[in-house]
Amino acid sequence: MPEPVVPALTESGARVLRQFRLIFNAVKTHFQQVEKRTGVGGAQIWALSIVETRPGIGMKDLALAMDVHQSTASNLVRSLAERELLAAVREGTDRRTVQLKVLPAGRRLLKRSPGPFSGVLPQALAALDPATLDRLEADLARLIPRIKTKAGDANIPLGQG
Repeated sequence: MPEPVVPALTESGARVLRQFRLIFNAVKTHFQQVEKRTGVGGAQIWALSIVETRPGIGMKDLALAMDVHQSTASNLVRSLAERELLAAVREGTDRRTVQLKVLPAGRRLLKRSPGPFSGVLPQALAALDPATLDRLEADLARLIPRIKTKAGDANIPLGQG
């Protein structure tokens, strides 16, 4: 069976493709720089930075702050704890929940890490006005169904690795 014929990109399609390339390559370059300087993935640095600014945060709140599934946050924390960059302690009246704290080695790592800790794309999106974000969301909602995606992939950090 012959492959379906794919229409050539229009001029505007090519311009938009180049814009996506700029975004993807900026994200990739940032996370490569983070990993080169720290030996830790970008998502781990982001998680560590959140715990640093919110000592005692729990796993659920960390997942919410990163907009990831709780199991993803748990995996990030486990990796950071194994490297002795943060500690998960059970304090207070409810011993079922853990409170996260950055250890001295984690603080040193954050000082070496290039910012922004959350990554260049979340930082750029946070700087946009609501009307622009609404337009982007609507336009991307029309594009995404044309690409093979998995719904769960929306909650995997770009700097995971």
